[in-house]
This record gives sequence, structure tokens and C-alpha cells, in this order.
Amino acid sequence: MSLVVAKKLKKTYIAGDITVNAIQGVDFSIESASFVSFVGPSGSGKSTLLNMIGCLDPPTEGALQVADSDITRLDRREAARFRGENIGFVFQDFNLIPVLTVFENVEYPLQMVQNWPASKRRKRVQDLLGAVGMADQGNKYPSQISGGQKQRVAVARALVTNAKLVLADEPTANLDRTTATRIIDLMKNMRDEFGTTFIFSTHDPKVVKNAEIIYTLEDGRLKESRSGNGGHHV
Repeated sequence: MSLVVAKKLKKTYIAGDITVNAIQGVDFSIESASFVSFVGPSGSGKSTLLNMIGCLDPPTEGALQVADSDITRLDRREAARFRGENIGFVFQDFNLIPVLTVFENVEYPLQMVQNWPASKRRKRVQDLLGAVGMADQGNKYPSQISGGQKQRVAVARALVTNAKLVLADEPTANLDRTTATRIIDLMKNMRDEFGTTFIFSTHDPKVVKNAEIIYTLEDGRLKESRSGNGGHHV
């Protein structure tokens, strides 16, 4: 079943008399529980595409469907609600809130978008911290843990609302090779356990090697799509 479907998707930015065609009429379909990478040089449109899929930036033209919803029709408030209920994000700089503990960082999306009672929230957060190998680190602050641990916390936070889709923008960029490999393995385990779809924007060959489908972007156009060697869902 397709979780994300784009048809003739375009994004144009206008600054004064300069027009930038960031995405130029792309078509693609991404299945549920898949591991997908968008690759291409800087400025190719990868992050723009992720922002549109994530309801952070509306398309200029075309159709974009996520989890059976036409997200091009959502207003800002509806988009925020949809994003909170369906989509998790993992960033290259982790984006943890420094004044919150590890536990509170993972809990935060539940407090923001879902009216969960405290006991249910606590169990969900503890379960996710356990799944990412951080069960005993909940009381620490981001400044007290390593980069790899921060990214584990970010993965837990992305999944805490039972997100169908996780968008990861260069998630291994600030990690050493060994830690990056562990994070990729962790995400694949999360996909296998929870059926979550992961979509990456990346330059990292380690991420690309693990992708099942690889879309190559160049100047806002989809140059090719090919099957990767990352597993069993192709």
C-alpha cells in the first residue's frame, strides 16, 4: 500500500524578481514500511521535498498524498495537527530541547499533540527508550550524553506518537562511522518492529547502501529511481 504519492509536484520560490524552481514536476510513490533515500547534490531539492512531505512547506503545484490524506488541501492548523499525528522527524543536529531531560524530550510530542494521560505517556516513553537502548538515561540532559545517544533519543521521539512516517534529514551527518551504522541499524529495527516508513535526505553512502529504493534528484528533477540493496520490501 502506498503511504506517500506525489504527482507533478512543484515548488517555486520567488524572491524579488528571482524565481527558483526548487522542485520541477516530480512523480513518485512510496510504500508503507519501506526504507527510502532521496540523494543528490546540495541544492538538488532533497530537503525541499522532505519539507513538503512533512507538511512544513506547501507545494506550489501538483498533488501530494500522505497516509490517504491530500495534504495540499490542509490549512496551516490542519497541517500542524496532521504532522503531529502522523509524521516524525529526525534531524542532523538532533534538535533536542536542552532544558528538558531525555525522558521529557521523548514525551514532548505526546504533550503537544495528543491528550494522553500521564500514566499512558510514561509507559509509552519508557517503552521507546528501551527500544532504542536508552532506558537508563531518561533523567540525563542532552548536554550529558553523546551524539549517538542524542540521535537515539531523536529516533524515540520521532516514533513516540506511533508515527506512520519518519522523515530523516541527513540523520548521520554529525556522527562517526561506527555510531552512524548503529543508528541506521536501529532505524531498520524500528521499521521491522513498528512498520514505520523511513524517508531519508542524505549524502551518506552508508544510508544509501541500506535503502531499498533510491531516488536521485538533480536541479529539482527526479533523474532516476532504482532498487537498493537494503532489504526485503522492494
